[in-house]
Amino acid sequence: MREGHLPERARLHDAPVVTMPQRLLDSWQRSEEYGVPLEDVEPVFTGTYDDESLFYRCGQEVLTNLHRTLVDEPVSLMLTDADGLVLNRLSGDSSLLRALDAVHLAPGFSYAEREAGTNGLGLALADRAPTVVRAEQHYALSLCTYTCAAAPVLDPLTGRVEGAVNLTTWSDTSNDLLLALAQSAAGTTAALMLARSRGQHPRPQPRGEVFRIEKPRLEPGAGTLDGLSAPWADSLARASSGVAEGRVVAAVGEPGSGRATLLAQAQRSVRPGDRILAARAPAPQDIDAWLDLWTPELDKPHTAVILRGVESLPLWAAERLRDLVLAARAHGGDDAARRVGFAITAESFEGIPAPLASLVGSLVEVPPLRDRPDDVLPLARQVARRLRGHEITFTRAAERALGNHPWPGNVRGLTDAVRFAAARSDVVDVAHLPPGVLSGTSRRLSRIEAFERDEIVRVLSRHGTSMQAAADELGMSRATVYRKVAQYGIQVPRG
Repeated sequence: MREGHLPERARLHDAPVVTMPQRLLDSWQRSEEYGVPLEDVEPVFTGTYDDESLFYRCGQEVLTNLHRTLVDEPVSLMLTDADGLVLNRLSGDSSLLRALDAVHLAPGFSYAEREAGTNGLGLALADRAPTVVRAEQHYALSLCTYTCAAAPVLDPLTGRVEGAVNLTTWSDTSNDLLLALAQSAAGTTAALMLARSRGQHPRPQPRGEVFRIEKPRLEPGAGTLDGLSAPWADSLARASSGVAEGRVVAAVGEPGSGRATLLAQAQRSVRPGDRILAARAPAPQDIDAWLDLWTPELDKPHTAVILRGVESLPLWAAERLRDLVLAARAHGGDDAARRVGFAITAESFEGIPAPLASLVGSLVEVPPLRDRPDDVLPLARQVARRLRGHEITFTRAAERALGNHPWPGNVRGLTDAVRFAAARSDVVDVAHLPPGVLSGTSRRLSRIEAFERDEIVRVLSRHGTSMQAAADELGMSRATVYRKVAQYGIQVPRG
């Protein structure tokens, strides 16, 4: 790797980066693209997690037993889920725990590579491989006093990554066995899961995310695009005008249409240097802690808050939030209107609780994706590029299929479909798309109907397959296949 191609983190440091493994240099490059700060790590706080899963229970037991043998060692043992969320933490060294708290390496925070940059557990999950990251190999400078070793835990039945075992210690402590211990604990966890599953694999429904405080990312890590269609540009211009004039902007529209993204883009266009916090409304029992966590940010300069899904807030919480916003403005004096950045999202203005509706000075409707057909392919290409790290080709047939779909799930549905396809091929054709993308039916299908539709799509999406050949393979008459295609609204564009 030439000096001119080194990530900024590498160029700013005196460490002998040329001797670093390529995996770490690649991770540094991704961290830079994600917009991870060089100085202090600012991971996402999620706040709650599933502690009833087979993975968590087995991993907790394994780490508890290992902790008993390491209780006098300056080592912290952690279990994370597949997204890098820290689920638990065990250590007998109180000074190490205090230090880890300072960098948010604690339960409830995500240390995925996208959030915290190059670190042991984030890279282990990104590469699905045991990983040790020592001292200066970390991307964020605040992590350079630690050494982290992590190993992914694979589901013994499906091979899917369930999470990781992470061991962290001081960088000046002997750590030669750290990675071996992490691998051993990960292997023992997987073996215990297999022993207790008894041929079955119980997967409890997730308890759901309570809330998120999201760190903004500048391009290209932010996941947003400039120069989209006229309907999007018009909504963005109106939101930007509201931000510039210091009004509370409410973005309304269908879920998944990009309401919070629009508000973040508007904020960045007007005040590019400001921090942006995006908070999602929590479950009622968590509201007090949720408000205490992030509302102090309202009184800070150069900070904007985007509150998502306000229709789920109870009236008392909306009243308290309104009072906090008004108090922050009063504290700011004459310049408060321009200094206190606050915006909200909801499905409709009628759904906004009255106390917050009284604050809204600019109402912006975000059009659904079906009304922005010109945005489908740019968004699809960007999602694929972010997933795979390079450009992904879509055939003309796949482009037509994506463009013709009504996208009832909006951008969220498009993202899921492209992730499904891009994980299967570098050249995405109709055969790689989820069957639902090629079906126009809006009614809920039974399991048998969904299976039948998927099989018809699978056969018809193969190049060169005639209707008669499809009927022969499916064991149907050609007339029945035509009828089923019409029944399910199946459209398979040809190249």
